[in-house]
Amino acid sequence: MTLFYLTMITVLLISMGLGIWRLLGSRQLAGRLMAAQLLGTTSVAILLLWGAMTQQTAWRDAALVFVLLAAITGVAFVRLRPDQSAQARQDD
Repeated sequence: MTLFYLTMITVLLISMGLGIWRLLGSRQLAGRLMAAQLLGTTSVAILLLWGAMTQQTAWRDAALVFVLLAAITGVAFVRLRPDQSAQARQDD
């Protein structure tokens, strides 16, 4: 079973590498946010797999912290988008 966990973690690490490539290569703010969300989700999956493999609950707790940070990041992006605030000023 450990081989399965290590294989899945390796696949997710490759996915994170592609996400970092997309994060650095994107010129649009939304593209960067989506890449950051991908990295956050992938890191949660890696932490959960590692916790299941090592039978330690602390890794699950760390994954929950990442989930909360990803949710807050998404909400902050929607609330603080530069194009949205400029449009709101024009409407006033």
